[in-house]
Amino acid sequence: MSTALRIAHGAFGRVALLDMDRSLVRHAHHHCHVLLKVEGADTQFLVGDQVTPLTDMAAVLVDGWKPHAYVHDASRPRTLIMALYIEPEWLKEFRPGWAASGAPGFFERPSGEVSPRIRQLTLHLAAEMMANPDAVRTHEQTLSDLMIAVIERFTPWRSFPTSIRGMRAVSCDWRIRRAMDAMRVQDSYGSVDQFVKGAGLSRAQFFRLFETSLGVSPKIYLNVVRMERALDAVMREDTPLGELSERFGFPEPAHFTRFFRDHAGVSPREFRNVSRLAG
Repeated sequence: MSTALRIAHGAFGRVALLDMDRSLVRHAHHHCHVLLKVEGADTQFLVGDQVTPLTDMAAVLVDGWKPHAYVHDASRPRTLIMALYIEPEWLKEFRPGWAASGAPGFFERPSGEVSPRIRQLTLHLAAEMMANPDAVRTHEQTLSDLMIAVIERFTPWRSFPTSIRGMRAVSCDWRIRRAMDAMRVQDSYGSVDQFVKGAGLSRAQFFRLFETSLGVSPKIYLNVVRMERALDAVMREDTPLGELSERFGFPEPAHFTRFFRDHAGVSPREFRNVSRLAG
């Protein structure tokens, strides 16, 4: 079973050291997602429809809202993966244009050759997190260096706007934007059909416009919203997991555990314990 060795979280987002031996379902994140191998077997991810290798010398690079999945080969040993979930608002502090990290097209391709500096910083950050899980400020400094190296190597960062005025909004049908807003404020998590009805569109029109606007299906989007809220609650609250299960629309705690594990790689209980260990 996959294990979370360390999880650090802060204004930067999350950094997780995951010892993986099981696949993850197709999912997405609202922020850019960088996957770096620390040690163990070479492995692979499915980014969009493209199989993308993760090795000592190849990183996996996932744009915000890009559907992806971890594809584990059961015949191979485990892989220790550093997973970076980086908030656009944090990156904007380095350069205003880097707020584009939450939008499609931030990375030029879903994989890239790791430079010696990126490899060195990856191993350094992993060692820091293992040796001193409470030193979040130290982790953030190393993470800053790592993300700058990643962006400078794998993105067309020089072409990003240097001013907020130069940034363009992503085009989105107003009915879809209204549905997205409703999904984000929804207290209960039912089927997508209730949002289709609220948009005043046919189901086929709703799904087509939604995927055209955001690049993911309404179901994946709703799962992203639910999962991010679940992650935040598991990390920051002392609420019993059974109560969180009901809050997020799972009548049975086992269903909540399976949903959480399929998206995060580990159970909510393990995620909470490791997050608390890391301050």
